[in-house]
Amino acid sequence: MEPTLSGHEMLALIQRVFQPKSDEHSVAILVDLPDRVAADHPSWAARRAMALDWARQLHAMSAQSGLRVSLCLYRNVRHNNADLPDHGWLHAGDAISSLELPATADDVPSDATVTAMRDVLRKHPLILAPTQFSATAPLKLAGRELGFRAATMPGFSPDMIPALRLDYVEINRRVQLLKDLLDRATGADFEFLVDSATSHKLHLDLRFRTAHASGGLLPQPGTAGNLPSGEAYIVPYEGEKPGEPSRSEGQLPVELDGDLVVYRIEQNRAIGVIDASSDTARREAVLLGKEPAYGNLAELGLGVLADFGVQPCGEILLDEKLGLHIAFGRSDHFGGRIGASDFSCADAVVHIDRVYTPNLQPRVRVRSVVLHLEDGREQALMRDDRYAVSFER
Repeated sequence: MEPTLSGHEMLALIQRVFQPKSDEHSVAILVDLPDRVAADHPSWAARRAMALDWARQLHAMSAQSGLRVSLCLYRNVRHNNADLPDHGWLHAGDAISSLELPATADDVPSDATVTAMRDVLRKHPLILAPTQFSATAPLKLAGRELGFRAATMPGFSPDMIPALRLDYVEINRRVQLLKDLLDRATGADFEFLVDSATSHKLHLDLRFRTAHASGGLLPQPGTAGNLPSGEAYIVPYEGEKPGEPSRSEGQLPVELDGDLVVYRIEQNRAIGVIDASSDTARREAVLLGKEPAYGNLAELGLGVLADFGVQPCGEILLDEKLGLHIAFGRSDHFGGRIGASDFSCADAVVHIDRVYTPNLQPRVRVRSVVLHLEDGREQALMRDDRYAVSFER
């Protein structure tokens, strides 16, 4: 039997993550539906069923908890972090108990209640989003305007439930420590070792940026973050200031499906690949030429969950929280300048994380990461795939 959360555990999770205020009594669970373009698969179907179960359990306890729950279904947006559709199908109250989920967005009954997505977000101060395609970027942007807070859970699976039971007070403490280091840094030097033989070096420009902490706690209105969580992250400087180009440059190796792709980085952009001898490298080179915004280095992330015994599960929601990761593509939801309009079309909008842990990229090892601090000192951040900073109290 797959692990699940009981109604009492769901309430405890909401209380711990959101710390609801006295006037916050409603939560919406967002669920994206497959269609003819984005076909369904077993893990997606299981996630939708799990979301419906959560909604039913919360509704069954509403008299006791005082928390009203709604379930909002919407047509999937086909890519991670693409903008949400204008409308969804809203189910609330006793309708949740008898609801049968449509197999796809094309099977939604014609008499289903259609609701503007902005109205759903405006009327529900607490949002859970266990979706197939990440809604983190649009919910971050909308949250700043509408004042709700959202726990985004793209790709969530039953395997991740134990990670929801971790000590998030301690996780948040470690994340804040890493955030403070990133805030004080003007740059980061990386050395990667490929196949135990070839060294590749990269510099990321961290000037003019503020880091973010995603420690699994979302008490402030207008915020959104992943759950499970456990990372500090920062957008490298993208060169938007007149006369001040980004200093990010070097080589970034990534292992993709066993093949090695080494990106050539200039002014915070992957502008090509070093060796296009493999099909994977050729595909990436073509994509960079076709979609320059894809090559933007959008995030330097530092996850902490590996030290809590968490193992990768194949879903980026959890896997990126294990350790070092560097993302390509959209960055405006993190405070950067690359947004949906910088891509050729809505279907091309992406934010893709590459996670550097030995079990996820065994051919690429992190030999060292050194932060250059604003006071001129250097701080060793990582050495031989592990953090070199002390998390001791």
